[in-house]
Amino acid sequence: MSRIAAILRRGFGVVREHVGTDHLGNKYYLIPEQKTWTGRIVRAKRIVEAANAKEYEYMEGSIPMEWDAWIRGRRKEPPSIEELLKNESSREQIKTKAKEVEEKDLALLAKEYKEGLVATPARTVAKGHAAATSFGKQEFNEEPTSTANTFQPGSWMPTSKKD
Repeated sequence: MSRIAAILRRGFGVVREHVGTDHLGNKYYLIPEQKTWTGRIVRAKRIVEAANAKEYEYMEGSIPMEWDAWIRGRRKEPPSIEELLKNESSREQIKTKAKEVEEKDLALLAKEYKEGLVATPARTVAKGHAAATSFGKQEFNEEPTSTANTFQPGSWMPTSKKD
């Protein structure tokens, strides 16, 4: 059977084997290791056919972590549906627990502020950076400032600087 498959691959191009599809609609394929007609061995490849074929529509998280690990060769076997569902539910549990802890922490902090146990944080805003030459100085800009509705081209004239 492998000889027939090899002949078909040589004659009709690359044969890819569908491995699975995720809940987002991405399809995952395995191109098995094969020999070319010259006898050179081509390594096996793992590829994904994205549900969004346009690169500019790609968002982080468009490929589940388990499938990403399989594509990159960090795991030998593709993930099962049960594994994906189990991992997704555990991620949701972690998110809810983290939200609860954050709410408790904010409530405790508010209580400590109210009782005077902790000083309220000072809100200082410094413009620029201390290493900059203009730190703390207010510099006036002679560039024209206006809105797009009122500015007329050619209406601004630079001031002459005479020292």
